[in-house]
Amino acid sequence: MLKEIITSVQAYYHTHRFIIKHRLWKWILIPGLIYSILFCAGIYLFIVSSNSAIELMLLKTGIREWLDKMESSWLNYLLIFGQFILNLILLLFYFSLFKYLFLIIGSPLFAYLSEKTESIIEGKEYPFNFKQLMKDIVRGIRLALRNMLWQTVYTVSILILSFIPVIGWITPLLALLVECYYLGFSMLDYSCERNKLSTSQSISFIGRHKGLAIGNGMVFYLMHFIPVLGWLLAPSYAVIAATISLYKARTEGIINVAGKINL
Repeated sequence: MLKEIITSVQAYYHTHRFIIKHRLWKWILIPGLIYSILFCAGIYLFIVSSNSAIELMLLKTGIREWLDKMESSWLNYLLIFGQFILNLILLLFYFSLFKYLFLIIGSPLFAYLSEKTESIIEGKEYPFNFKQLMKDIVRGIRLALRNMLWQTVYTVSILILSFIPVIGWITPLLALLVECYYLGFSMLDYSCERNKLSTSQSISFIGRHKGLAIGNGMVFYLMHFIPVLGWLLAPSYAVIAATISLYKARTEGIINVAGKINL
């Protein structure tokens, strides 16, 4: 798995050189600009709505009234800490939901970008097919909903484990790995589909080569810590890097040209 993670991380370096060499900046900036606008708008709405939702919950449950009657400073400090933790959890869920929403909206563009990347690498053209495009969109939506469901299940399970002493210490790392895996999964599937892997084959292949997905998703995730520039570049860089890393895996015999998975 470690070798696969390294391969995926290195693919981002090759991606940057690939974009400069083939002048693909317009395919980077257009989805990046849309992503950044939606991301900023979503963060603003999240901050406004989450605080209001938590305050409404405190009022409806009577907790706020009870705390006011108690007039205890340590209880108020505990409440502030609890609100912070709840906001953090809600932010993680928001980021996951936003990610899948954007992947659904941007799936036609990302599918085309992945296809264009592979066509340049292999030196062959993929003729436009509207029927295939619609199939790609439907497949992208189905996988996004499937991944969102499973990631939610794993995240909730990890959240429960976080309350167990000692084990709880490693839960942030587990949550990060799950997040990175499903981020990378979405980016890799564009290439899997083009190589004639069915949905079940794609799930099986990526599941047995988790390092490719985790490495891709890890860099994508870290790029969000670079304000504006990272948001602009992250989506398209991730798609191209996933295409390059999977192409390399295919040429090394992990999957053959017919799309069958080599065991």
